[in-house]
Amino acid sequence: MTVALMWEARAVAGRGEELLAWARAQELTPPPLRRETFRAPQDRVLVITWWDAEFIADLPELPEPDGELVTRAVHRWRFESVTAD
Repeated sequence: MTVALMWEARAVAGRGEELLAWARAQELTPPPLRRETFRAPQDRVLVITWWDAEFIADLPELPEPDGELVTRAVHRWRFESVTAD
């Protein structure tokens, strides 16, 4: 089964590039099968990682950044891959 973990944070205004660099520097051990990092308006950063694991598996996740870098707590979601019809 493939599980995807989604991590999304919103930086303090004007600090989006700093949050993006922080997220990219975070290492996960063990590493995921795949990892993609995105940015969006309003200084948002999104990281999606893919794992060959069960939905409830204990998997490494990106931590919370320093509270002075973000405007709110990080949002996290877990998804499982499904086959298209």
